[in-house]
Amino acid sequence: MLPEKVKKCLSRMSGKLSRTVLRRGKGRNPFSLVDFTSNKYTEYLKEHGVKISMDGKNRWADNIMIERWFRTLKYEEVYLNDYANIRDARNKIGNFINTYNWVRHHSAIGYKSPASLYYNALQQAA
Repeated sequence: MLPEKVKKCLSRMSGKLSRTVLRRGKGRNPFSLVDFTSNKYTEYLKEHGVKISMDGKNRWADNIMIERWFRTLKYEEVYLNDYANIRDARNKIGNFINTYNWVRHHSAIGYKSPASLYYNALQQAA
């Protein structure tokens, strides 16, 4: 469960988006994919100039890679820590993301870091 301070901050940042994200207790997955592909949510994003990366079919598989990444973030960082404040949360989550992208070796990509493959591909394409 998110600390009240974090809920309050998310609520202030964006009422509509935070309510979508914080809607909990739906079946096995508290962060239901349906919330992120619903017409109401996608229309809100479009109204605010956010580019949506989906195939347009509003299927659960549209965002499966990022949902897997969010699961990793939640289970390996967020759920294990009790952040003192928003600054602490940002720093620790930022460190996790940096380690995940630059330091951690992933078996699915030949025990390399995602950032090393991404930036090597950019250099080769240029």
